[in-house]
Amino acid sequence: MGSVNIKDIARMCGVGVSTVSRALNNHPDINPVTRDKIMRCIRENNYIPNNSARNLKRQEAKVIAILVKGLSNMFLIGMTKTLEAEIESRGYSVALERIKFEEDEVDVALELVKEKRLKGIIFLGGDFEHRVDKLKELDVPFILSTAGSEPDMQDSESYSSVSVDDIKESYKMTDYLIKLGHKRIALLSGKSDDESVGFLRIEGYKKALKDNGIEFDEDLLIYMRDDIEDYSMENGYVVTKEFLEKKIPCTALFAISDTLAIGASRAIHDAGLRIPQDISVAGFDGLDAGMYSYPSITTIAQPGEVMARETAKILFDIIKGKGKHKHKIFDAKLIERESTARR
Repeated sequence: MGSVNIKDIARMCGVGVSTVSRALNNHPDINPVTRDKIMRCIRENNYIPNNSARNLKRQEAKVIAILVKGLSNMFLIGMTKTLEAEIESRGYSVALERIKFEEDEVDVALELVKEKRLKGIIFLGGDFEHRVDKLKELDVPFILSTAGSEPDMQDSESYSSVSVDDIKESYKMTDYLIKLGHKRIALLSGKSDDESVGFLRIEGYKKALKDNGIEFDEDLLIYMRDDIEDYSMENGYVVTKEFLEKKIPCTALFAISDTLAIGASRAIHDAGLRIPQDISVAGFDGLDAGMYSYPSITTIAQPGEVMARETAKILFDIIKGKGKHKHKIFDAKLIERESTARR
């Protein structure tokens, strides 16, 4: 099996690409048994990391990698289609990698740079708890798209970002629900250790409560499950079902993605409650699926197609030496549909 690559090794060992990368680089944070299993598989299959002959062959390849964090996030899937079209229209090839929720996307990116001689990288989504220090290990231009942009990250001149103002847009939806008369608003957020989009949208939610004289209640904060795919309908369903079983009073639920909101809506229906008569539901993203669900989901609509095009433009301007790194913030729009009502 002479053409085996790092993804083949990961599949044969039943682990992620980032785990194989850590084994190859002798990272201390990997189980010794797992490391031995991976190294044995590498020897048995004659895998040569960073094969120099292959790198030389691909040196002039015009490849842009798109790393999509989350296999179930329909908003990112939509952006991916636009990005692929933009990249291919410029004469470049696309290396599309879907990153499992437990994998580290930067580790995957570092291996891709070795194997494919990338000209640039687009990160779609992701937590980026490693922040700037780890990202600086990448020696090709890259851009963080829809990954959440904090003020301390927006000053960097070593990479670009495209996003909405997650704090502002989360504030907008929470304030809208409050103006409808809701005071007990549950927030279905990211994982408890999320330091990017989930964290920022919690901050917007808290700020809107404070500005309206409503005390934040920790019991109304619902976190995604770690053992279920991020931002999936299943995650939204399961955690909402668990929340409803606690009988914590609330009249509205704001989910930080439409996929979570759709899953939550099913859990609410299965609990014998009506939307919006018993509980209003709001989402975030502006997915078509939210428009066609019943009832249709009130949402914060991100301009995904426009953001994808701007992402490609910024990256190619940098690759061609026509521009510098920049951090672009887009406005989103609150779209009122059937799932919310005045209290």
